[in-house]
Amino acid sequence: MSKTVHIPLKTNNQSINIALDTIQIGKQALIFVNTKRSAEKLSEDISKKIKHISLPTLSASILKAVSSPTKQCRRLSKIVEKGVAFHHAGLVSKQRELIEDKFREGVIKVICCTPTLAFGLDMPAFRAVIRDLKRFSVGTSWGMTDIPVLEYMQMAGRAGRPGKEDYGEAICIAQTESDKDFIEQKYIEGEPECIYSKLAVEPVLRTYLLSLIASHFVRTYDDIITFFSKTFWAYQFEDMNRLESIINKMLKLLVDFEFIEMSETTDDFVSAQEMAERKVKATKLGERVAQLYIDPLTANKLIEDMKASAEQDLTAFSVLHMVCSTLELRPYLRIKAKEVDKIEERYAEFADEILADEPEMFEDHYSDFMDSIKTSLFMYDWIEEKGEEYLLETFDIRPGEIKAKLDRADWLLYACVELSKIIGLTKVNKDITKTRMRLKSGVKEELLSLLRLKGVGRIRARKMFNNGIKDLKDAKTCDLTKLAQLIGRAISYKIKEQLGQKVTPIKENKRKGQINLNDFR
Repeated sequence: MSKTVHIPLKTNNQSINIALDTIQIGKQALIFVNTKRSAEKLSEDISKKIKHISLPTLSASILKAVSSPTKQCRRLSKIVEKGVAFHHAGLVSKQRELIEDKFREGVIKVICCTPTLAFGLDMPAFRAVIRDLKRFSVGTSWGMTDIPVLEYMQMAGRAGRPGKEDYGEAICIAQTESDKDFIEQKYIEGEPECIYSKLAVEPVLRTYLLSLIASHFVRTYDDIITFFSKTFWAYQFEDMNRLESIINKMLKLLVDFEFIEMSETTDDFVSAQEMAERKVKATKLGERVAQLYIDPLTANKLIEDMKASAEQDLTAFSVLHMVCSTLELRPYLRIKAKEVDKIEERYAEFADEILADEPEMFEDHYSDFMDSIKTSLFMYDWIEEKGEEYLLETFDIRPGEIKAKLDRADWLLYACVELSKIIGLTKVNKDITKTRMRLKSGVKEELLSLLRLKGVGRIRARKMFNNGIKDLKDAKTCDLTKLAQLIGRAISYKIKEQLGQKVTPIKENKRKGQINLNDFR
């Protein structure tokens, strides 16, 4: 049902006007935009117009959600103080949770967000404002393209709180009359797109097929065909012969990768019955790939790279680029026009360490290759102890995105370690394990020994190392008072206890008449 709503024109920006009116009538709004940068800018512009709201405690909590606040964190903290926030994948989980909880409680009035907030979260509001109905896309259609009707419906569906509101308002912003007509025709009156089975996507099919075989859910070729014939994919495809051809292609690939084995036929001519009864089982390697839940194509690439490097020392950058070249690490950090020369200059430092062949500049996938280099450089700078502020300024990657990328890379490195054990690459295993340990904590190799101590992270380890405590032996012989001065009394006691030393509490030297903070209780 459509209705006319009159919004006071307090500024030249309609999104800001709607946000201010929403707050004025005591309601809440979600404003959907197409980029993280837009979400930050719009929320900041709205917050500057609000004078009567002040939330210093929440603002401080946002800042404390990370150990080393970045420029983004400080910006969000300042905006939140006015009851407004931005929300996107660049936030760390604690910040996202705070914003979501305070919005549900009614403390935060307006959130400017990317469309991800519309999926999988119970975040209804009185108004859902869809400012951007276009987004930049890559691949088959470059440039700005219309978002799907299904996505519009998902965002518009945030409007209205069941049990709290009689109705909600979904608002699209049109700049012209022709824009208004287009929005009404395509989104309000239009039909949503058809839903397609994800099994049609090859990485999903490869992974799922290997999983079925490895778990012994299917044991023969006939079992496989029967299973897939009953899926939504088969229902949509309506051509079982074509589907069988695709499945055969996937099975051949898995056999070539040595992830599965299929029983051989005795004659050159194979009857349909004999084909159906062919036994299928996963190899030990295939079972581990299925358990790790990575795309078999990725697993094979990692295995081939590790085998190719078995006779040489794998450097940290070699290992990082190996995992950054996989489908699982996409989307890569894209190289902007202004940083092409800088990235290529840095790439030249590591060109000899790359395991993959560099494509020619005129080849289609050259840009993807260079984006994978940028992604690898970001991770390399992280293990060289560059902070989140530096990474944000240098690579335009926010704290939440940093964590997501590092977690995904850690998972792939763990997979490499597990696969290298099965194929017997001991030396490669050690190189990868070392890089994985550095990636988890973001440290240079020299700090790995100190990181074995519970309670010691990258900051404390660096402080200890720079003050002459370079390994566990140094930590054991170090004077307790000196250690306490460096990293704090409580953690220094715990370190000494971990090293098997009996701790005598440090006595406080206090002159007559002198008091300390413990006296103020």
